[in-house]
Amino acid sequence: MTTTPVWSVDPRTGKQREQVAVEATSQEVDGAVRAAHATRGALADATVRAAFLRAAAALLDESAAHVIEAADAETALGPGRLTGELARTTGQLRAFADAVDEGAYLDIRIDRADPSLSPPRPELRRYKVPLGVVAVYAASNFPLAFSVPGGDTASALAAGCPVVVKAHPDHPATSELCASLLRRAAVESGLPADVVTVVHGFDAGLALIRHPLVSAAGFTGSVRGGRALFDAAAARPVPIPFHGELGSLNPVVVTPAAAAERAEEIGGGLAGSVTLGVGQFCVKPGLVLVPEGADGDRLTGALTKALGETEPGVLLDHRMRDNFIEGVRERAALSEVGTPVTPGSGGEHTVGAGYLTVPARRLLEGGAYEVLLEECFGPVTVVVRYADQHEAGAVLGLLPGNLSATLQLSAAETEGAPGPAAELIGQVTGLAGRIVVNGWPTGVAVAPAQHHGGPYPAATSHSTSVGATAIERWLRPVAYQSVPDALLPAELREANPLGLPRRVTGG
Repeated sequence: MTTTPVWSVDPRTGKQREQVAVEATSQEVDGAVRAAHATRGALADATVRAAFLRAAAALLDESAAHVIEAADAETALGPGRLTGELARTTGQLRAFADAVDEGAYLDIRIDRADPSLSPPRPELRRYKVPLGVVAVYAASNFPLAFSVPGGDTASALAAGCPVVVKAHPDHPATSELCASLLRRAAVESGLPADVVTVVHGFDAGLALIRHPLVSAAGFTGSVRGGRALFDAAAARPVPIPFHGELGSLNPVVVTPAAAAERAEEIGGGLAGSVTLGVGQFCVKPGLVLVPEGADGDRLTGALTKALGETEPGVLLDHRMRDNFIEGVRERAALSEVGTPVTPGSGGEHTVGAGYLTVPARRLLEGGAYEVLLEECFGPVTVVVRYADQHEAGAVLGLLPGNLSATLQLSAAETEGAPGPAAELIGQVTGLAGRIVVNGWPTGVAVAPAQHHGGPYPAATSHSTSVGATAIERWLRPVAYQSVPDALLPAELREANPLGLPRRVTGG
């Protein structure tokens, strides 16, 4: 049988480091899914699941030096960034363990029977049950927090769903290392190791989404790749939920009053956000509306200075580097598109940060300028100079769905009086999942109120991939009508033996 090797590659040199694995055949994917499916009963015990998640976090922390070294060798993201990402990853695991212990995610609701109502109401008890095996498609830009041990995996396991991860080819060694730690944690917690399995290869990813025992999928990546998997999930004989995060421009609107008040501060902050992680964050601000005139010029002057002082960086792989250089070239070739700081090749293996400018009226023409409304992955943003609020609003009206939208407002505009700022809030609420005021979208806090998603193509569903409510993606509700107490699941019995939070109506 012919096997295709999976290599770990150093993005700083483009050279192969080591062979990590081989691409999984369809038979091997079938075996992985069936093995995961067989662990569902073991995952049913919430106490064991919570202990497993905490054990996984502890093992990752204990192996931090090894994990960070492996991830840096494959991604060039640097020990500082990866140390923070590992802390985020282990924090997610512990947060979902706490959510399992609390039990509110089950959304238990009890309606007492009431024959006096018209029509009469029977006894109803409702909670949520796990879907089954979840396929997770790891992200390139977060080798920990959105990959094998990341939020999709953590939330699915917390829900009681075994996971098969399709590893990203940019960090296969990191994926195998993290998988081994999660599998060890499972065994130490009394669970089968196969509650988490990793497969490699493009064809393996297709076989995974099509497998009849896979019940849902989570994805973080490109619009093209995510849409192909989304369509495959919908085309199955039994369609399954596909929770994909695909792409986002993350627009920023700088009001004239804000530019007048703190142009230099906004320009410097924008540069930091655009270049964070070499511009490889999914919430990088990719389109910035800046007013015409002297105040806007001061802002772009500060942006020019900050970006001009930014050292070239290494992208996650050379394919992304090539796509970035070509994407910038295509955009810069358009009439009246300026390059005050030219982004592009910074060397044989690096890229330089920069930005493009375009008058809003050109963007509103459409046609070839529509490419400026597409995400360009890397350290670049498009600054759109607008004449007035009407023109800024018209540009916002062109945008597809986004993960975030940011408003830079003046102190007076944040006082909440009705006016243009309130209108902007209303407009961007319709096109983004998270609204930021006087901050920057890069940096997505793992918190109960967080929402990391948005209208398509930012996401393929209305759920979040970050925060406690991410667990809801892997659950479905079931109602029990007039079922004798002894036959009910323990979570729904009258005596509440598990001490779970519940909402009760009547009686």
